[in-house]
Amino acid sequence: MGLLYRSLAMLVVLIWLSRLAHLSAQSSSGQAPALDALLQDYAYRAFVHPKTGVPYDAQVPSNLSGIQIAALRLRSGSLYRRGVVYKEFEFPVGVNESPYAERLVLVYQNLGNRSLVYYPLPGYSYLAPVLGLLAYDAIDLSAKNLPYLDITATADPIKIKFQDVKPTPDGTVAKCVTFDLDGSVNFSNVGSGNACSAFKQGHFAIVVESIAPAPSPVTSGSPPTPTPGGRGKKKSNSKTWIIVGSVLGGLALLALLAFLILWGRKYRERKHLEEMEKAADVGEALHMTTVGDTKAPSAMVTRTQPTIESEYVP
Repeated sequence: MGLLYRSLAMLVVLIWLSRLAHLSAQSSSGQAPALDALLQDYAYRAFVHPKTGVPYDAQVPSNLSGIQIAALRLRSGSLYRRGVVYKEFEFPVGVNESPYAERLVLVYQNLGNRSLVYYPLPGYSYLAPVLGLLAYDAIDLSAKNLPYLDITATADPIKIKFQDVKPTPDGTVAKCVTFDLDGSVNFSNVGSGNACSAFKQGHFAIVVESIAPAPSPVTSGSPPTPTPGGRGKKKSNSKTWIIVGSVLGGLALLALLAFLILWGRKYRERKHLEEMEKAADVGEALHMTTVGDTKAPSAMVTRTQPTIESEYVP
């Protein structure tokens, strides 16, 4: 019984801890897609009098200061036949998109000092900020929350030539890191001129393995939710309440477990007492005799025979 209680306690604690870890991971991983959607909205706002083939720098909300974005509208046929050089990205000939769009918009992102906030990479330090390049349909330049277009280089890869790169520490090797849109992380070698290569869109950076544990990013609480105005505070508060609710739920489970343990102990004591009473009742059965209108137990045999004084022989 004691082993069962200990096993239940361990199970409840593991479930509680895994739930908290899942919520923390979900909170961090959910920041990147929300950031992409918001930056797409603000990048499209730069198209006041848009011209095809001309990049437009855009402004981000004040709670995302340090991030740079831009937007470039292209004809899909022109991108496929000619390629394009856009900021740090060099698109070769033979890049197509899926699903097909007559015109598309390439949204450029430079996350700057926010790289570690939205793309944490334990065990590594950033030598260059995270650069993002995402494609969207250009049919409606006032649209929000647009789905990604899947762009793919069919021949030569897309090159990303980083400009602001920190020196590589002694005894370490710099690596290119790619954050795919499906959440996977891939590493590759850095090419000449601090260049990285990719065949699809995503987010890219140059990193190096940390010699010492990387310090946590200096932020107040969780990463800032990429939403304009007070909506960020509401979402941050909702996530805080989710974590608090999980903690309270875990405490409730522990209280329930303690109650079950106490109930089990009392049940075992009561069972032991019943067994003792049952054992006390088991003995020699007494003969019942009638005395008037009442039945009373009486001994069948006298255990010790009496001795009469007159029969005593010295």
